[in-house]
Amino acid sequence: MVDGPVVTVRGEAYREVAPEIARFEVTVTARDRDRETTLTRLAERAAAVRVLLDASDPAVDRRQTGELRVRPETRRSGERVVAYRGSVSTTVTVSDFTALGELMLRLADQDQVEVAGPWWSLRPDSPANREARHAAIADALTRAREYAQALGAQVTALIELADADATEQPMMSRMAYAAGGGVEGVAPELELDPQPQTVHAAVRARFAISEPVLD
Repeated sequence: MVDGPVVTVRGEAYREVAPEIARFEVTVTARDRDRETTLTRLAERAAAVRVLLDASDPAVDRRQTGELRVRPETRRSGERVVAYRGSVSTTVTVSDFTALGELMLRLADQDQVEVAGPWWSLRPDSPANREARHAAIADALTRAREYAQALGAQVTALIELADADATEQPMMSRMAYAAGGGVEGVAPELELDPQPQTVHAAVRARFAISEPVLD
């Protein structure tokens, strides 16, 4: 229980900062009438992608193999299988943006490979989040002092401080590139512009203030 007047405020901060990582997805597909052939081709193409990623290891922070799907294709009427289609996806995370475009194009140049992305973001432990929270607290204190000053009072103590709805709002960019679109003998180039990330922090704070001077 707090005796005396109290002011409750909300502090907010917005920051626009450069992204720290980029993610993109590589999907390998295969299709054939024979199931064994489909699986063999899928494994070979996935291995070729893995070799390229191994060769680019210094630029790759992390890679995660996602969903593997193999399904039969049937005629519209009946259950007769006419072909088998398989796919496997890998999510790749990089922080070296200078190598990003070249890596994506090299992967997309493989047979039956689709590349989608990139999606820009910050690391979960990014200093930008901490800086935004500090700024939000400073904003709350400034607001409390302004309210107190308007009443002829002063802020005397912090009673409560809590997170409000703070969110990171990543800007996304999506590029889909399928193999087979390049000009023979010409190495394609791709320049990607990292998209700024908007970081938002918000707090709720209660401050005790001295007795207002109400004339």
